[in-house]
Amino acid sequence: MKNIEALIADGGDITIGAIHPIECVATAADASNAVAMLVRRDGETLNALLKRLDKAIGRFYEHDEIIDEVNGS
Repeated sequence: MKNIEALIADGGDITIGAIHPIECVATAADASNAVAMLVRRDGETLNALLKRLDKAIGRFYEHDEIIDEVNGS
């Protein structure tokens, strides 16, 4: 998960947990902005969610595209 590793190495972070009323969300942020917020799908494993998060971070790095499934963006 090279994009997650790069984000953390650059001072960013990821979190996984509940954001009421959503049971499970994976978020990634750099030093100043959220770069991805993904809602865990029904039956999705944590490993699969982390892989999707890694891809979403990669899209941010490559295309400056923020994926926000929490707020519908």
